[in-house]
Amino acid sequence: MIPVLDPKPISSPPVPLRALRPPGLKTDPRSTETVIRFEDFTIRYGTFAAVRNVSMEIGERRVTAIIGPSGCGKSTLLRSLNRMNDFVPNATVEGRAWYRGEDIYDPRKDPVDLRRRIGMVFQKPNPFPKSIYRNVAWGAVINGYRGNLDELVEHSLGQAALWDEVKDKLHQSALALSGGQQQRLCIARAVALQPDVLLMDEPCSALDPIATARIEDLIGELKTRYTVVLVTHNMQQAARVSDITAFMYLGELIEVDSTDVIFTRPAHQRTQDYITGRFG
Repeated sequence: MIPVLDPKPISSPPVPLRALRPPGLKTDPRSTETVIRFEDFTIRYGTFAAVRNVSMEIGERRVTAIIGPSGCGKSTLLRSLNRMNDFVPNATVEGRAWYRGEDIYDPRKDPVDLRRRIGMVFQKPNPFPKSIYRNVAWGAVINGYRGNLDELVEHSLGQAALWDEVKDKLHQSALALSGGQQQRLCIARAVALQPDVLLMDEPCSALDPIATARIEDLIGELKTRYTVVLVTHNMQQAARVSDITAFMYLGELIEVDSTDVIFTRPAHQRTQDYITGRFG
């Protein structure tokens, strides 16, 4: 059994993101098949608008890839979905972002609860300096999980396609795993909290081609259970794993459509120029 060092959920950040919006409607009456929806959504750091007037929908149990050159705002937009930007001083939002009909930036919404429902996997694998078992179980324990931890760990590692590789060394340090295994462990840690949405911020950028292929295969399996939103610099990866692709440039959403359309017959010349390598 893992000792519970702090039975309370992690508290909200001391400097919460301030939503610059008038009071009004807090629920979205549209179909729940749209899991996430942005309406004229802008994110500012001070006076700088990192994301400007984005409007788009993200459907249930699909992989939506966000592509674009460095600095275009794609990671900033991704982090806004579970309010990771709350930790950035002077960050503000305008417009609206909905998650299953709920206003993500409603001041009454608990961001900690939101992050349980919208999990995140970061660019660089970041396992805890603990055993493989405790890495997977830790989040569930501190959030009050009262089920069978052994079953939860096995199920989560299985979903991350890692169980067969680590089942005989669960109590060894996670830091001894390879980079690709560590990233899959981080995915297992995220799904152990039983989220609805998985955010992935360039999850393969630090991995070798073999590990990248394993993660890409895993993403295809995960979308049968979760809604996946993926940020990637790798256009070939977006073409391989995503159902929908959104292209961003200088903080603006230029185009969003099925991945096949984006990569074969985009509507905008700027999209065509990017995917053919003329810039970026």
